[in-house]
Amino acid sequence: MLTSVDTDLMRVLADPLRMKIVNLLAHETLCTTHLVEETGARQTNLSNHLRVLREAGVVETEPCGRFTYYRLRPDVIATMAGQFTELAETARTTAA
Repeated sequence: MLTSVDTDLMRVLADPLRMKIVNLLAHETLCTTHLVEETGARQTNLSNHLRVLREAGVVETEPCGRFTYYRLRPDVIATMAGQFTELAETARTTAA
């Protein structure tokens, strides 16, 4: 069953720009500059979204010189996917 923490994570990922960031980071580790180029978002807006993703535990940072690189934490996404799988299985069982 989905808990309030899971609901909070769903809200974090429900934002279209944050979901775009997550999709980009699923393919490679990127710095803010590259994410600005890829998304077309303003740097301040993007930084705020990255902060939300970091606080939710979806991404982690890696400083490299004057840049900060962001990397997706696939375990968080996998856990959420597993919870949705369990929810779907419960629905199938209930419907049968």
